Amino acid sequence: MNNLSLVIRREYLERVQKKSFIITTLLMPVFMLLLSAAPALIMSLNTSDTKEIAVVDYSGAISPTLVSDDLARYVSIEQPLDSLVASDRWDGIVVIGADVVSKPDNVKFYSRDAAPQELLMDLSRQIGSTIEHERMEGYGIPDLDKILDEVKVDVNLTTLRINEKNEATESSTLLSTLIGFGTAFVLYMFLIMYGQMVMMSIIEEKNNRVLEIVVSSVKPAQLMMGKIIGVCLVAVTQVVLWTLVFLAISGLMLPAFMSPELSAEVAAYNAGTLEADAATSDITMIQALASLGNMGYILSMCAYILLFLIGGFLFYAGIYAALGSAVDNVQDGGQLQIIAILPIILGLIFAISVVNDPSSQLAVIMSFIPFTSPMVMLARVPFDIPGWQIWVSLAILYASFVAMVWLAAKIYRVGIFMYGKKPTIKELIRWATYK
Repeated sequence: MNNLSLVIRREYLERVQKKSFIITTLLMPVFMLLLSAAPALIMSLNTSDTKEIAVVDYSGAISPTLVSDDLARYVSIEQPLDSLVASDRWDGIVVIGADVVSKPDNVKFYSRDAAPQELLMDLSRQIGSTIEHERMEGYGIPDLDKILDEVKVDVNLTTLRINEKNEATESSTLLSTLIGFGTAFVLYMFLIMYGQMVMMSIIEEKNNRVLEIVVSSVKPAQLMMGKIIGVCLVAVTQVVLWTLVFLAISGLMLPAFMSPELSAEVAAYNAGTLEADAATSDITMIQALASLGNMGYILSMCAYILLFLIGGFLFYAGIYAALGSAVDNVQDGGQLQIIAILPIILGLIFAISVVNDPSSQLAVIMSFIPFTSPMVMLARVPFDIPGWQIWVSLAILYASFVAMVWLAAKIYRVGIFMYGKKPTIKELIRWATYK
């Protein structure tokens, strides 16, 4: 055990003390925040000049209703299309057919350059709104459009889940979906990134013939487990640090960015005094913000992430360690690691699919298969699935880790002394059966 602790300490400190680890740990949360805000920032920076649009309206009903804005200035023109096309004055030309009210598709837009999608969408919306108004007028009912607006209703469903004690609690389906996607992707990233770190470390030491010296005082199984646990602690350290940053953001920065009215609604929702018809904001958004501000909920999710991260990493790290010991160069390792990467990718694909129906039979089955359970179960946990499924999944995952490490150790003890040839799958199986 002393030798094992020495290997763990070396593997852990060697990576944690690197500048790359410190920089990545500090900058990754900032990068994720910038990435989430990038679309809005790009849209705000990507401003274009107001387009001059000529409108040839043969129906006479559309052009008077078109409203110019920063996107486009609409000018009604009574000229032949050929002369308008020959002119360099116009950025675009809209030709509206005489029967556009009965045939809405009889609208054409001409431009030399690619027209902004936002402009086309706004133009389609304005034309469609006018056509609807004209059709309503054809029924001869006064103020029909006003009547329809008053009749139209938007229903906001409040989602309640019944727990094992038959108690109904409100929850945010939107937030559960986002957390399910996010946690599954984070785990997918960590399994591949840190699993490859284990494999590359073994290949490097094997090339330097360091392993031949180390195994004279440390058993191969201890050496492999020390590497796996040491790298696992590095991953856990990074997740814990990111969790603390996320807690600081959700607990301190999130309330600062909310308007006083929205903060009051969230507080009323937490107190159970918010009435559905009194909410000025989307109830789904209020539920999501209330959950993000709930430290107990966030901490429980972080605990599940750590449990499945540790179990999933230990399981897959055994595979990566066996593969790393079987080859003696990075190129062969890159080709052979498809054995580990393929089930990880399948796990992420299944995680994305089961979010739409977390209680489906496929979701439950994939939650108990150790190759896919880390990602799939993490995607299901935010939906308040039965607790026994989570613990059974964890029990199977950790039991599978023990079996996988036992199998990987048998390959590892042979592979670290093999050089010059990339083994086949049949040879790996034969190594695993040696006594």
